[in-house]
Amino acid sequence: MTINWFPGHMHKARKDIAEVMPQVDVIIEVLDARIPFSSENPLVPQLRGNTPCIKLLNKADLADPEITALWVAKMEAEQGIKALPVSQKQPGVMQHLLPMCNALLPQRDHNKMPVRAMIMGIPNVGKSTIINNLAGRTIAKTGNEAGITKSQQKIKLENGIILTDTPGFLWPKLTPPTCGFRLAITGAIKDTVFDYIDIAMFAADYLAKAYPEQLKKWFKLDSLPETDLEILEAIGVSRRCLRKGGGVELQKVSTLLITELRAGLLGRIGFETPEMTTREEAEAKLAEAKRAEEKAISDRLRKLRTKKNRR
Repeated sequence: MTINWFPGHMHKARKDIAEVMPQVDVIIEVLDARIPFSSENPLVPQLRGNTPCIKLLNKADLADPEITALWVAKMEAEQGIKALPVSQKQPGVMQHLLPMCNALLPQRDHNKMPVRAMIMGIPNVGKSTIINNLAGRTIAKTGNEAGITKSQQKIKLENGIILTDTPGFLWPKLTPPTCGFRLAITGAIKDTVFDYIDIAMFAADYLAKAYPEQLKKWFKLDSLPETDLEILEAIGVSRRCLRKGGGVELQKVSTLLITELRAGLLGRIGFETPEMTTREEAEAKLAEAKRAEEKAISDRLRKLRTKKNRR
């Protein structure tokens, strides 16, 4: 899958956040609980240094709770990181966040020097809704479109915490390539830059392996075909997504699958586990090393040919 991304945006994101980071006491990173690895912004581990970090696993009501528990354990095994699953359906849980910020700075006299926190997150991960919940009023603009927040703003919360909001830069974690598909499935990438059929086939293949019973139950399928294309066709028949004269309307059934999957209608789904992403990262590094080696060999051969031709 090809995603349109402009390096200039990445450079600006890094520059803007690097300038603010020295004035930040706590980083709050909002992740999608369904894809905690793919929705992580690589700027955080690169730039945070020893700054404490709270990872909010948002949309936890849509995620597989057993897989979410695995991610919380993995994250909290790292020095200076706390993890908290949250959802819009349980806004009260969000109130645990502010005491957590203070607890991460036990030596601080919070009456004299309030905690300075920075909240980050890729587009459409629910960051603006969380800010409004914490502030108790509408401050940040919300919406389903990726990239609503356009500039940094500072917000003073009731307990004195100064919260800096940042634009939802999509610093795409597209290596391994599966990250791009997961970001697209969950709505982090604008629908205009990918093909619904591509990501629907990826989703159908994954669901058939990881959540076959949920897939069959929701789409009223007696059994699951072997291939992703055949699964989409079976769903199309079940939902009457048919062309005139016969055959399944693939674009229509693909859009239907992704729309209902995003809405949580198939049940609580986790699209990646810690074990899975560790394996994929290792495979991606091996593939990258192999490509680098092949390029080096190709460059040497080209230089030898050039040298020979000059003689």
